[in-house]
Amino acid sequence: MDTIFALSTAQGKAGVSVIRVSGPLAFDSVKALCGDVPVRRKASLRELKTADGDRIDEALVLTFDHGQSFTGEMSVEFQCHGSVAVVSKILETLGKLEGCRQADAGEFTRRALENNRLDLSQIEGLADLIEAETEAQRRQALRVFSGELGGKASEWRRHLIRAAALIEATIDFADEDVPVDVAPEVSKLICCVLDGLQEEIEGYSSAERIRTGFEVAIVGPPNTGKSTLLNYVAGRDAAITSNHAGTTRDVIEVKMDLGGLPVTLLDTAGLREAVDEVEAIGIDRARSRAESADLRVILVEEGKAPELVPRDDDIICLAKADLSSETGLRGVSGKTGLGVLELVDGVTEALKIRASESGLAIRERHKSAMERGSGSLRLALRRLAQGSEYSEICAEEIRAAVRALDSLIGRVDIENVLDEIFASFCLGK
Repeated sequence: MDTIFALSTAQGKAGVSVIRVSGPLAFDSVKALCGDVPVRRKASLRELKTADGDRIDEALVLTFDHGQSFTGEMSVEFQCHGSVAVVSKILETLGKLEGCRQADAGEFTRRALENNRLDLSQIEGLADLIEAETEAQRRQALRVFSGELGGKASEWRRHLIRAAALIEATIDFADEDVPVDVAPEVSKLICCVLDGLQEEIEGYSSAERIRTGFEVAIVGPPNTGKSTLLNYVAGRDAAITSNHAGTTRDVIEVKMDLGGLPVTLLDTAGLREAVDEVEAIGIDRARSRAESADLRVILVEEGKAPELVPRDDDIICLAKADLSSETGLRGVSGKTGLGVLELVDGVTEALKIRASESGLAIRERHKSAMERGSGSLRLALRRLAQGSEYSEICAEEIRAAVRALDSLIGRVDIENVLDEIFASFCLGK
């Protein structure tokens, strides 16, 4: 296997940059640059030199034995000064060493998978942890990266292996008297796994939204202050505002962090009978995005009904409350800020309730594997109830469920997704 190297920290100027080397010649690269190999897993200050003896930099060098590093291989980290010139020279020097080459995107992490340092779900959690921008995303990604999903999958797998073994025992000894009816225990084991799978499947929608962001749409008639409200919450002029009705023709999106949750606030075109073709397109888009939004803030004019049929979780507000004396509805004004903080708190609380329902399945691939496993287990229960003549089919359905769980954590059937997953990583990861 080649020895690979890459810059693991961000490109550009920095106080410190980290260059990682992994593979069978990792320690040889240290000798080439430092003259000797420092004590394992202890930081050592060393001068780095080219093959000609020219001094490159002074750096901290960390060495890791086989099985002790992120990749599971012998590895080295050079923590050098974050100069573009220094980093370039070290990479150039490493590239001249026989058997060493620049790492491909995600290759360090792929080796961690191949060396059983991480399972596939942990790697996906790591990718999300690197991309996390809010506290909720960080917590969710860290749960998956720490192995919680893989742990659950392993527990489910143990239950199903036990269930399959019991069923197969009745098949192997079909001509003999089996002293114990295994159906109750098998049914209990399958139902236990089914309950766990269903819980995770139901929590997928909220978990996926934490990962990609909740959408909150501001909807209502033209000239009710939707764009002004968006600008007030965003703290900047994200949308054009004017007294002319129908100014907003397209959906304006503003990403923000509300209580640690990733949220995209949508300003939509005013809902009314369109006066021209362009406005009609904007209104159609407004209705479509409002329909798919996780939460809607519906602005209504004094004495009028909402333009959309409200859903149970919609937040209905009286528009331009600074100009109204009505007290029956929550009032809000983006112009003066009246009621805006209370509205933001209400939106945040509603989304936190949804986020609390999230599970560990954070990607469509996870959900799909769990649904395949659930489908097989439901068929297994049906065959189990039909009697011993269906035992072989029951056992095969349980094995199919095990294969689905194995694909969840990367034991089987993962080659078609590996390239896509690892391509999302930088060269140094």
